[in-house]
Amino acid sequence: MNQSHPSELSQYKYVYFLGIGGIGMSALARWFRQNQFEVAGYDKTPGSITDQLSSEGIEIHFEDSIDLIPAYIKENQHDSLVILTPAIPKDHAEWKYFVDAGYTILKRSQVLGSISSNHFTVAVAGTHGKTTTTSMIAYLLKESGLGCTAFLGGITANYGTNFLLSDKPLEETIMVVEADEFDRSFLTLHPSVAVLTSTDADHLDIYGDDETMKTAYGEFVRQIKRDGKLYLNKNIHTQFETRSSVHTKRYGLDDSQVFATNISPNGFGFDFEVRENLGSYGEFHLSMPGFHNVENALAALMVCHGLGISWDRLREILPGFKGVRRRFEKIYEDNSVILIDDYAHHPSEIRAALGSLKALYPDKKLGVVFQPHLFSRTRDFALEFSHSLNQADRLWLLDIYPARELPISGVSSKLIFDRIDISEKQLISKEALIDSVIVSDCQVIALLGAGDIDRMVQPLAQAFISRSIKQVIS
Repeated sequence: MNQSHPSELSQYKYVYFLGIGGIGMSALARWFRQNQFEVAGYDKTPGSITDQLSSEGIEIHFEDSIDLIPAYIKENQHDSLVILTPAIPKDHAEWKYFVDAGYTILKRSQVLGSISSNHFTVAVAGTHGKTTTTSMIAYLLKESGLGCTAFLGGITANYGTNFLLSDKPLEETIMVVEADEFDRSFLTLHPSVAVLTSTDADHLDIYGDDETMKTAYGEFVRQIKRDGKLYLNKNIHTQFETRSSVHTKRYGLDDSQVFATNISPNGFGFDFEVRENLGSYGEFHLSMPGFHNVENALAALMVCHGLGISWDRLREILPGFKGVRRRFEKIYEDNSVILIDDYAHHPSEIRAALGSLKALYPDKKLGVVFQPHLFSRTRDFALEFSHSLNQADRLWLLDIYPARELPISGVSSKLIFDRIDISEKQLISKEALIDSVIVSDCQVIALLGAGDIDRMVQPLAQAFISRSIKQVIS
């Protein structure tokens, strides 16, 4: 391999991850592993990501036990780096061990900032759309032959991973990163090219209020390097200051500097035309649905064209993008039902996802299973959640997935439920969900949420398969 390590990381031989199964942490683990570091880690629960990491030769355990930390980590403190996810609780025994012993402990965002500092970096930030947009950019760069090293916030359907590694020398390598606003992580990045997809309020448990969050986005934008580029969604009304040499261009659906127009469903995807001022760059096909994904594709196309890929080549390769797992992913379809899985967990994301499903399937009854994510987000946006979910014809509402939070008094899924106007709605447990969904008359079923609702997807798909077999037999 022709790349070198950032100087502050090259002093280490061993890397230990606290929370290795997270989507961002696992991508970093893969980078270290492929750069010849010895990598191990802890996670709370096993899953598909930890299974894959184990198959790649990374040692992982699932019990918070100092005894399970590999001996080479314990015996080589000064040669070992510990990387921490914010999801690890303060009373974690292994974390306390590393702190008390004086190990170097860095947050995931600090390490990503260190790695990207040596590269020409494209960073995608925003409340929504950053995983899909980042993955599209990485796909277009790879398929065009430019290549990239990419740290993604989801598993791409094309490559089955959240990490891509360029085989080019460091000075020729483009790095593509998802710039996460949670915990102000994106402020470790100093990109040459940045995309800002949206600045809707979120993570108010971190920022306190919308204005403070927008201030952080402003700091991120000011960190774009001299002579860099900023692609800004036209729906972002905040006026951000950048370096005077940074070139800013707005994009969106109609009425923008660069815009997508003549958008129409085509199969399980969309056709659209890209225009700038009075000129047209031609018609494009995106093989995944969602008006919001057309916007994401527009941003990705602009970034990649700005990096030297022709519009003709982009038009040729864009249809091959298969999407990201749990981003408007079609899981199952038969003559009576279509099952969609999506990560939407913010009111704006739900509104976009359900609006797109209504456009794709205007004559079909839409059933939605939603699992709220975080007590604080449910409290802060209960009314907005109800408005978004009112697009459903039938709703199954699960309990809140707490993630990193402790319960908040008076906050439950009922805060959303009581505000929903549709008549066919139900508060339901995961244990009762499949039996209820399988007998409904909904022709499209969408599972939405960022918690562990994804564990219900395959059991539900299997239930539909069994139902279909029984119908054929009878």
